Amino acid sequence: MGFLRTILIILLVYYMFKLFAKWFGPKIFAYAARRTEKHFKERFEQFQGYQNHEETINEGEIRIDKKTVQKRKKDSEHLGEFIDFEEIE
Repeated sequence: MGFLRTILIILLVYYMFKLFAKWFGPKIFAYAARRTEKHFKERFEQFQGYQNHEETINEGEIRIDKKTVQKRKKDSEHLGEFIDFEEIE
């Protein structure tokens, strides 16, 4: 009797899950789609604002943006020992 009751509970939970997924699944996906659309729209507007800022520079005007580049020191002490391999015939 306990085994049959367990099987019935499992089936009941399974079909209830299917029913709730059928009712609420489309609403959840629509909500996720709206949020994703809103996120992409905000990012696009930020990008458009950045482009409009760059367009304020007159045509023919030169602007150079320098970026700092860190140079790595090539220190042979940290490279290790050089080993010259010879081919054996």
